[in-house]
Formats: sequence, structure tokens, C-alpha cells
Amino acid sequence: MADGHTAVAVTGAAGYVGSRLVEHLAEQELPTVLAIDSKPLRRPVHNIKAARLDVTQPFDALLHQHRIDTLVHLAFTYPMLPEQGDTGMPATNLESLRSVLESCRLARVANFVYLSSHTVYGPWRENPIPITEEQPLKPLEDFPYAQDKARCEEIIGRVASEMPEVGVTVLRSCVVLGPTEGNRVASSLFRRVLLGVWGEDPPWQFIHEDDLASVLAMAVTKPKPGTYNVAGSGVVPYSEVVRSTGARLLKLTPSLAYTATHLSWKFGLQKEAPASGLDFVRYPMVLSTGLVRKEMGFHPRYSSREALAEFLSGTMG
Repeated sequence: MADGHTAVAVTGAAGYVGSRLVEHLAEQELPTVLAIDSKPLRRPVHNIKAARLDVTQPFDALLHQHRIDTLVHLAFTYPMLPEQGDTGMPATNLESLRSVLESCRLARVANFVYLSSHTVYGPWRENPIPITEEQPLKPLEDFPYAQDKARCEEIIGRVASEMPEVGVTVLRSCVVLGPTEGNRVASSLFRRVLLGVWGEDPPWQFIHEDDLASVLAMAVTKPKPGTYNVAGSGVVPYSEVVRSTGARLLKLTPSLAYTATHLSWKFGLQKEAPASGLDFVRYPMVLSTGLVRKEMGFHPRYSSREALAEFLSGTMG
């Protein structure tokens, strides 16, 4: 189904991306937009229905009741990083995904949309520029967020092969920014001093929150099953990103940078990331967006630089 005939459910509807998507879908004149989350929605939204529930529990009856034919799965718990006492958190995302997929199967949902991340490719020196969707997934071992996203993609891939009648769309997004908020990467930029690695200045990509909501909505109303990279046009060098926040960029040799980060993490002087986090400001992860433009006809309104500027104007202005 597509366009005005689609009845859609969105999990994680109270989250940053979920709230933007629900607001976007509410303007599409769809017969049903069902917002699902264990938390209340951030803002009242007209023309939608809301349900508060834990998606790790079966909810196929709810989907059947509202005749849902498309589900967008955004519910995701940000796993804690190593050495932060995390023991069971990673299983939560896999558990909720399996529950959602089973509920979709029982309710005969025809289209399934999942928001993944560019971090599944991992920041590696040998990464091609740009990275296409055929690139093997190689997330950092001690970055649970990327590990969970990659594991979820594996599960979804198996379901897609076992149930070819279900249209499955996976969107691998770069860092999301906008005037209303930003993700954890964005919040980590607002420090007095940010580390860099001497001789390295990788290009970064961003996608505006409205553009991400738009491409997710396109996957709902005009489904084109497949896996797609999504990012704003152009790139912004890491050094420029740091300067734009007003922070000071301290560049160290690799040995000093990794040692300093490891020790500051080990002794609790900073809780942003272990030493491997430096790989994100050392090696490139530039996405090719040719496939999503060709197959889905998606053309972002904002460039990476414009998305960054919108975020800064909203948080600093």
C-alpha cells in the first residue's frame, strides 16, 4: 500500500527522530498514524493515535485493531559503553526487535522500516570514500551502539529472506542534527577542548532532522524495499565542526591522543568514549547516497553544512 491508503505505526514515537516523524506523517492525510512508546509523546499531535506500551511485549492485537500495514521501528535503547557497568543492556534492543517483528508477522504487516546507522561500517583507515551499501559491516568492537545496530540488521536480513512477501527497508543514517535537538555525538561537541589526531581531519556528514523524517515518510508512503545510506549533501571537515562550536581543537600524536583518552576514561575523568572513540575523528565514514536518490527519489533539502548550522543556531542562538 502507499500514499493515502497506508495505516502506519511508529515505535519509539516519543524519541527525537520518532517525534519528528510522527509530526511529519500527521500532515500526510493517512488513514491511521499510530504512535507507540513507553513514554508520553513530547508534544500533542493532531490526527494521530497514541499507545503507551513496552514493545518487548506482544502487541499484534493492537496492530490488527488499527489495521496497520506498515511499521517503522525506531525504538532503541542507547547501550552503555564498556566499563560503565553494562551487562544486560545490549540484549534489550535485540529483544525488542524480535518482539516487534513477531507482532508484525502475526498482524500481517506488509512493510517494515528500520532506522540503522552509518556506524555499522565502522571508522577504518581503509574505508573507501564514499562508502556504498555493499560495504561489509564492521562496527567497532567496543562501541555497543554500532554493534547493536549491526546485529539488528542481521536479524532483519534473516526475516526478509524467510518472508519475501514483507517489504523491508533499512536506512543507514549519518549523524542527525536540527534546530530542536541533536544526538549524543552532537552533545559531545560542546566542550571547551576537543581532541584530534595529528595529521588527520576526516570529513563528517550530517542529515537534518526534517530530511530524515522526510525520507522515513517516503519509505512509508512510497515503499521501495532495500538498504539505503542517507546523509545530507557535502561534507564538513572535523576541524571546522569543532571551530563552529567554539571549542578548542587540541591535536596530539596518535600515541599521546589514544593514551590520554584511555587514561581519562579509565579513571573517570571523562565519560564520552574509550580510546577507540578517537577513530571517529581520525578515519572517514563518508556515505554514498546515490542509491537512495536513484531508487527512492530522495533529495535532502539541507546540506551537511546547513544541518550543522541549523543545529548550532538552535542550541547556541
